[in-house]
Amino acid sequence: MIYLNERDLEQIGIDWPALALLIENAVASFAAGECAQPIKPYLKYGDERNRIIAMPAYVNRPARVAGLKWIASFPGNIEIGIPRANSVTILNDPDTGVPNAIVLGSLISAIRTAAVSGTLLRKLVAGGEKKLRIALIGMGPIGRMHVHMLNGLLGDRISRIVAYDRREVQVEEWLSGVPAVIPVEKAASWQEAYRDADVVFTCTAAPERYIDEAAKPDAILMHVSLRDYELDALANVGAVIVDSWEEICRADTDTERLHLHAGLQEEGTMTLAEALALPADRIIQSNGPTLFTPMGLAVFDVAVAAHYAEAADRLGVGQRLE
Repeated sequence: MIYLNERDLEQIGIDWPALALLIENAVASFAAGECAQPIKPYLKYGDERNRIIAMPAYVNRPARVAGLKWIASFPGNIEIGIPRANSVTILNDPDTGVPNAIVLGSLISAIRTAAVSGTLLRKLVAGGEKKLRIALIGMGPIGRMHVHMLNGLLGDRISRIVAYDRREVQVEEWLSGVPAVIPVEKAASWQEAYRDADVVFTCTAAPERYIDEAAKPDAILMHVSLRDYELDALANVGAVIVDSWEEICRADTDTERLHLHAGLQEEGTMTLAEALALPADRIIQSNGPTLFTPMGLAVFDVAVAAHYAEAADRLGVGQRLE
């Protein structure tokens, strides 16, 4: 078995174009029914905010592999100086079931999350010439990884990133080590970042909904953290894109609230696979913002972990365990 920690992943590096292609292949495989992925269970006890999630999957392409991500999200950790999310990913040989790789840490989960966002966003803005203003709400590890991704995948399309966090976060310290070309500035409020943004990333662990106003009609809402919008703030959305309706329409997500209280049905949404197969002008609607609400599929986590395990084996990175 090969063991990889976050230092090993950093040594291998992040190839955003390669990861976007990997996600596209995994999306197509999932849509074609070539994967296996049961609904992920939530282990909850004690503090209602806390959860540990099991995410098992078999992936057929771009590499055949089975595996499991076991990820804990404890928002209160931030207050005591340790990461909110902690995870481990185990990979198994798909033919024998023998475990052959283990990846420790949540860096790989952040990479997967940003890679999925980037894969769709580059499709949605394909062919345009306008320089985009990005709002990024939530200056934690997931937000930081999205800045990394935007620089690596879409840097020539973005004029600036306006970031906000309710905590006192210094931009320079937050982005330490991120290869940055796009200017990033700190906003005094989420409203300052949000208003007039062409693309809005929500990457928070907010304990309650706080966005109470609609985005401009041509905005793209990359709703990574899933529980930020008051219902009225989403009343004007046009296209709604999901990675899996079955996964996203539960666990008190904003998508589930749209379903329960505003009549959103599965047939009124577009899957990520459908969106990636269509030209951008057939996805984006003129009547309101485009909303992407990805629950995060285990097939993506397993595929990305396999990508790093293969690179580690090829480059001689990591530790061999017996």
